[in-house]
Amino acid sequence: MHPLRHVQAGLPIERSKGCLKTRLTAEAVESAEKEAAIVKKGDKTKDQYNRITEAIIGAAIEVHKELGPGLLESAYEACLAYEVIRRGLKVERQKELPLKYKEVMLDCGYRLDLLVEESVLVEVKATEQMLPLHEAQLLSYLRLSGCKVGLLMNFNVKTLTGGIRRLVNGLPD
Repeated sequence: MHPLRHVQAGLPIERSKGCLKTRLTAEAVESAEKEAAIVKKGDKTKDQYNRITEAIIGAAIEVHKELGPGLLESAYEACLAYEVIRRGLKVERQKELPLKYKEVMLDCGYRLDLLVEESVLVEVKATEQMLPLHEAQLLSYLRLSGCKVGLLMNFNVKTLTGGIRRLVNGLPD
């Protein structure tokens, strides 16, 4: 995996066994834990999904307020990952998503922009307008990954709330 995919603005990086890891100071971790309750891995309730997506949307609004529209997707993705981490949530960037065909797992080049708390997919866009194709892409990623909730976020809008779609695939009651 390319090392730059792991670099997040303002966070120190360390190399360990060929991998790059982000290090947060104890102060940053404590601050992040105060901002949001961390939802642990495992089956999540509807309320837990709601708390995770609310934290992600809050982080996205913060990024959009700071940067505005007009940048590349990769810039918004990096800044969003940083803000979500600051809120105490686990984030994976550019996570490979293999395609299972019959009994074979195939690497077809699918990558999740962000996977938050191993359960919520975030697809970042910086496009003139959201198309049905973008929603279909996220729904396909939800189906392939087994995740239940996804956020489609277009940062190339005047007000971010108009660029957010929340999609679900079998969300528990």
